[in-house]
Amino acid sequence: MAPSDPQTSTDQLRSQYEELAELAGSLAHEIKNPLSIIHMNIDLLSEDLAELDGAESRRCQDRVDMVRDQCERMEALLRDFLRYARLRDIDLVPGSLNDQVIRVLKAYQAQADAGHIRIHEYLDPDLPAILLHSDSLQSALINLVKNALEAMDEGGELWARTYTTRGGVALDLIDNGCGLEDNTVMHMFEPFYSTKEGGSGLGLPTARKIIEAHGGRISVQSEIGRGTKFTLEFPVPPRLSGTAS
Repeated sequence: MAPSDPQTSTDQLRSQYEELAELAGSLAHEIKNPLSIIHMNIDLLSEDLAELDGAESRRCQDRVDMVRDQCERMEALLRDFLRYARLRDIDLVPGSLNDQVIRVLKAYQAQADAGHIRIHEYLDPDLPAILLHSDSLQSALINLVKNALEAMDEGGELWARTYTTRGGVALDLIDNGCGLEDNTVMHMFEPFYSTKEGGSGLGLPTARKIIEAHGGRISVQSEIGRGTKFTLEFPVPPRLSGTAS
């Protein structure tokens, strides 16, 4: 029997994966629609109960509130899953990594100030342009910055640094927060793995998927009690290598 062609096996696996991903996305849509109807009717029921009085009404209201909370949690999970499942090929155009970082940090400046967190920007002014999709890349950066701020619940510092590498450009996001356990670092990019109560476990996997769709990669180093460092690396196409941000 002739040995199977490795490329054929890879193509078959990719086709099966894409079919499964499409099926999962369709299933999520089918769940989302009736869940929205349930949520709407729970809100209407809550309004009806608010017009009544008595111990029984209050007990019913507590149960309605619990169902609403679970509906909202499921809706958030479905939104995250659909965002993850839809991310395949994206249209990339020349742009500035520095600009993306600045926009995200500016959006979170008020939250950082409220949490007594200082943000330090060390962005290379001569950074070459890269091919990017602004909305999705900002979504990935938002997830990382948000996680960093949440890791410093008693104040701290966040450093954002961009620089050129041998093969392109890179961004370091460094916080001096609580840090992560080794087991968390090992599994944090796996779908549905989360250490946060109520978390979907899709934020970091989606961020990695976005960065990989840009031809880049993400790595992490962390130490309990000292903080966490995420490094994002992106290629610079030859025709853009002479274009600075």
